Amino acid sequence: MKSRIKCLLIVLLVLNISFAQDKDEVLLKVDGKPVMVSEFLRVYNKNLDLVKDESQKDIDGYLKLFTEYQLKLQEAKRLKLDEDANYQREFLRYKKQLTKNYLAENKVTDALVREAYERTSFDINASHILVRLDANAKDTLGAYNQVLQLRARVLEEGFDAVKADVHNGQTIFLEDLGYFSAFKMVYDFETAAFNTQKGEMSMPFRTQFGYHVVKVNDKRPSRGTITAAHIMVALQQKDTLLDPEDRINDIYQKLQQGEKFESLAKQFSDDKSSARNGGQLSPFKSGQLSSTIFEDQAFALQNDGDVSKPFKSEYGWHIVKRTKLEPIQSFEELKPTLESQVKRDSRSQLINEAMVDELKGRYKISYNQGFRTYFESLLDDNFFQSSWKLPEEFEKEKTIFTINERSFTYDEFGRHLVSAQRAYANKKGDFSVIIDKEFDKFFENAILQYREDNLELENKDFANILKEYRDGLLLFDLMEKEIWNKASKDSVGLEMYYQKHKANYQWNDRVDVVIATSADKDYAREALSMMKRKKSEEDIKKTLNTESKKNIIFTKGIFDTNDPKLPANLKLEQGVSEIYAHNDAFHVINIMSVLPSGNKTLEEAKGNVISDYQTEIETNWINDLYKRFKVEVNKKVLEKVKTKIKNQ
Repeated sequence: MKSRIKCLLIVLLVLNISFAQDKDEVLLKVDGKPVMVSEFLRVYNKNLDLVKDESQKDIDGYLKLFTEYQLKLQEAKRLKLDEDANYQREFLRYKKQLTKNYLAENKVTDALVREAYERTSFDINASHILVRLDANAKDTLGAYNQVLQLRARVLEEGFDAVKADVHNGQTIFLEDLGYFSAFKMVYDFETAAFNTQKGEMSMPFRTQFGYHVVKVNDKRPSRGTITAAHIMVALQQKDTLLDPEDRINDIYQKLQQGEKFESLAKQFSDDKSSARNGGQLSPFKSGQLSSTIFEDQAFALQNDGDVSKPFKSEYGWHIVKRTKLEPIQSFEELKPTLESQVKRDSRSQLINEAMVDELKGRYKISYNQGFRTYFESLLDDNFFQSSWKLPEEFEKEKTIFTINERSFTYDEFGRHLVSAQRAYANKKGDFSVIIDKEFDKFFENAILQYREDNLELENKDFANILKEYRDGLLLFDLMEKEIWNKASKDSVGLEMYYQKHKANYQWNDRVDVVIATSADKDYAREALSMMKRKKSEEDIKKTLNTESKKNIIFTKGIFDTNDPKLPANLKLEQGVSEIYAHNDAFHVINIMSVLPSGNKTLEEAKGNVISDYQTEIETNWINDLYKRFKVEVNKKVLEKVKTKIKNQ
């Protein structure tokens, strides 16, 4: 994976390169093709703040990486990877996404981002009434009046009473939605909820699902970001005799007896990623975790340092400790994340609509106003069976509208309708509504496509970024073909590499142990005595533990001698140890067997072997590229570059 990471780093670096400026100098040539000073400087300066290692700021080192990048591009083109269909498909997908960013209407986007931030500052608890309505229905008055009547009934009789009477889960819905914030509901619904005061009910409004009324039960400030630690006992245990619920209760009892949370987490938690740090988790917000049970338990703790009672989640039994609670971040801190969410959300349609309006003012557009009546006359009920076809005498050559010099024909819109009918399968609707809706979609797609087709001519930054992504994607495909796949699939070469370097892949010393742990040294002494007399775990627990107090807990398994569960000074001798003080507790360790260090098998070390083998393959391959393609560096220009960077 080292080679892959290195390759992707270079891809990211070069994504920021632009074309040479006027009077630019040639820094180097690769196979006769010039590379300009401006390209190298953009790479270097753009990424200067990202590197922490001073050695990575070395000009010669950067030039070497950059040159190798150019060599790889020449090799990719020599192999004609740029003609591959998958490559071209992926590039077009990215181009479309990048175009959306350049088409964004910034004023609308900024307003939506600001609004989203204000809404993320609150959680809303709501219920709603929904009368389903087909999105293509022209007559909506009946559904509107029905939801208005249900609203009146709820105000008079109460939500639960009306729900029990009319909710059918098909055409009429009355549902409690719980708490939600921005981006959790469709935008129109979210807006209605946030515009309704606590304890009040909105007037009817429409979404793609039908007519709604939303009743806001509560509005509360966001719960913020919490930092917490936990002890987890997994539901699935290697030790089949270990009951997770009993285990977590034993640990909780030890907490009640005054033992340290962090020490117990290090010794007993099954969450390996947090156990080493005393159970500490990364900060999280409301709605961020996959387990709402865990989240609610954590946020329910009132003060820093509070500890929950044991509770069960989808993953195991937990005890959670609140470390710190922080309020919602500032707007500037959250802005990049919110911008990304806005562009993925249904809000993006508002941005598109604003951009279309801007483009209408930029381009010269003319319409054939008679098209609606014509296309309405062509549609029939086959449209709702996905079997509608354009008639043979269809006037396909007629122009429906023009954008500058580009004409869009009846044929293009007709084919759009043929494709669109799948979305109307087994539905009903008014043909005039369908024509209006589909024409709006067609026109929006057409004007945005026209902008996209001409964007490289209109926007130099876009053209530069697109070129560099094209090259970066090409490099990725090249590395996959020449390095990564070869290393992972070349079983003979992998075996030979392993045999040559097997001394690099070693197990550390390990021990198979049973550990008795107590916070009280006297109980540890008693456990030591009983273990030396070969008493069973159950006998020892029955003797030393009571229903009200857990004085001893057992842990067993195979551990690396560097495992934090084991004392650093543990004597690697088979048999029952003396008492060790470790993790704020006392431990007696019965070493069943010592597994000394030794070579890992190829299967055991396969991931590391593949990574190292990739590095060797790539090194040899790069050397071959230097032989295949001539590299010429202009030393005088390079010295100018070094001087410029030194003085900037």
